[in-house]
Order: sequence, then structure tokens, then C-alpha cells
Amino acid sequence: MFMKIVCLDLEGVLVPEIWIAFSEASGIPELRKTTRDEPDYNKLMKFRLDILHNRNLKLPDIQKVISTLDPLQGAVEFTAALREKTQLIVLSDTFEQFAKPLMKKLSWPVLFCNRLETSDDGTITGYKLRQRNGKYEAVKAFKQMNLTVFAAGDSYNDLAMIREAECGCLFRPPETIKKEYADIKCTDTYEDFMAEIDRFLVN
Repeated sequence: MFMKIVCLDLEGVLVPEIWIAFSEASGIPELRKTTRDEPDYNKLMKFRLDILHNRNLKLPDIQKVISTLDPLQGAVEFTAALREKTQLIVLSDTFEQFAKPLMKKLSWPVLFCNRLETSDDGTITGYKLRQRNGKYEAVKAFKQMNLTVFAAGDSYNDLAMIREAECGCLFRPPETIKKEYADIKCTDTYEDFMAEIDRFLVN
């Protein structure tokens, strides 16, 4: 049997949605929009960066909010138990400059994500993708390495990797995605989530 690994999305699965938290802290409701709402990631990021520039908000402003966030209730215990069973790789469209304090609170799982481009004063000038369709391409590459993959997430940008993996599910997706992709199994608690992974690991 080939080695089995688990690939999980980050925001909404293990930690809060960073942009939603910043939206609430900054009082800018437009920044609540995430990949749960907008399938086109580049369109979403342009929308976000335009708002930041118009409001003169910079990377340290966002990082200050991130420093107050904790993993979702139960996520620390869930990831610890999962890593005792198999390898966990977090595949996220977040950015290195956002994720580091949250990764520390999750005891540093492996993370593949993107990177922001900034000027000396902290202005976010752009972003660099690790790879286009990075989640899907990572799962595809793991399979080419003779690894068997379970993938899970909660947003539009997770669907391709879930379908590419040998096994997977949605975790606490919005009702729109749940209804639109009713063929993909859905779990809403970490207990049920772990049960799905356990079935994958023993089969």
C-alpha cells in the first residue's frame, strides 16, 4: 500500500478567515468577501488590494489583527491527533506573512501557500502565487510520487484538489457550495471529519 497523506485547507478549516477578521476589526464590510463567495482568486485579490490602497491600510495593520486570532475551537487537538496517524500538509491560498503566527499555534504543520509583495513602508503592492492552481497541482504532484491523498476544504478554490484526490470531503462549507456540490461528502464537526479520514487510512 502506498503511503497516505492528508491535505487540508487552512482558513475556515483550522483557523478563522483572516480577511473576515480584518473586515470586522477595520469596519470595512466589503473585505468579508472570501473564496467562499468568489471563485476567481485573482479577481478577489485585486478587489482586496484596491480597498487597502484606497484606505491606506498596510501589512502591519493586517498582521496586528492576525496576532489576536487563535485556531478554531478543537483544531489544535484535531491536528495533533491527525499528525499522530499520518502526514498532514496544509495547502492554502493565504500568504506567508499572514500564516506564521497561526502555524505556530498549530505546532508548525507543513504549509504550502503564497507570498505578498510589499514596499519598505509595508504597503502591499501585489502578491506572488506559489503556483497557479496551487492546491490542485500539489495534490496531483503527490499522486505522481505514489502517495495516496485525502483532501478537504470549505471553499470554491478547494474543489479541484478534493476531486483530484483519491478521497476527500468538504468541511463546514457555506450552504451555497454544499447545495451546488452535493455530490461531495460534507462534514461539520471535527469528530465526523476525523472519522472520514480514519476510513481513508484503513481502507
